[in-house]
Amino acid sequence: MSNVTYDFAGRTAVITGGAAGIGAEIARHYAAAGANVAIWDMSEPTDALEGAISCTVDISQPNQIAAAVAETRKAFGGIDFLSHNAGFAGPTLPTWENDPAVWARVVEVNLTGTFHLAHAIVPVMQETGFGRIINMASLAGKEGTPNASAYSASKAGVIGFTKSLAKELAHTDIRVNCIAPAAIKTAILDQMAPEFVQIMIDKSPMKRLGWVEEAARMVMWLSSEDCTFNTGAVFDLSGGRATY
Repeated sequence: MSNVTYDFAGRTAVITGGAAGIGAEIARHYAAAGANVAIWDMSEPTDALEGAISCTVDISQPNQIAAAVAETRKAFGGIDFLSHNAGFAGPTLPTWENDPAVWARVVEVNLTGTFHLAHAIVPVMQETGFGRIINMASLAGKEGTPNASAYSASKAGVIGFTKSLAKELAHTDIRVNCIAPAAIKTAILDQMAPEFVQIMIDKSPMKRLGWVEEAARMVMWLSSEDCTFNTGAVFDLSGGRATY
C-alpha cells in the first residue's frame, strides 16, 4: 500500500454513497487525512467515523441535497471536496426487455443526480474559490456494457458532464475530474454468480479485481492541491483493460 499522506485539516469533504463500498473507503481516507467528513447516502454508514456527520440523501431529489448542504455547512462551514459515488445500476437485461420507467430511473439517479449535486455545491465552493469534484463514472461509460444500456449511457453522460463543468470552472481553482473503474472488489460482488465475477476478472490484463483502497488513493490525489493542471479528465482504474 501507498505511504503517501495528505493533510486536509480544515477542509470539508462530502462523500455521496459513502455508507459502504468504495465511498466508505474514500470517507476513511479523507478522515485519516484530517478532513471534516459528511457522508450523504440513503443508508446509514456501516462504520462510524469520529467527528463525521451523516445525511440521508437521495441525489435525485434536489430538496434533499439542499437540506444536506445546509446541515453540512452548519456543522463544518463550507464544502471543499465532493467525492460523488452514489448511483443505481438497475437490472441486467437486454434493452428491449428493459422497463422504460426503470431505465429512466437509472438515468435520473446517475446522470441528473450528478447535475443536482453540482448545481447545489459549486456555488458553495465558489464562495472560497477552491474546490475539488471527483465524479465516479465507470468503464461501462466508455465501453458500453451489454445488458446494461441505461447504466452505460448514464455513466457516459457523467463523463461528458464532468468535461463540460470542468471547462466552465477552468479559470478558477475548482477542479472537476472523474474516475472510470472496471470491477472493484466490494460486498456487492458477493451477490453475483462466481462465474460472472470470473468473467470480469478475465477481462483484466492484470487478472484481478480492483481494490477500494486504489480508488480511494486516486480520489485523495485528485482532491489535493497537487492536482492543478488536471481538469475535465477521465482517470481509468481498470488494470490495463481500458483501451482509450
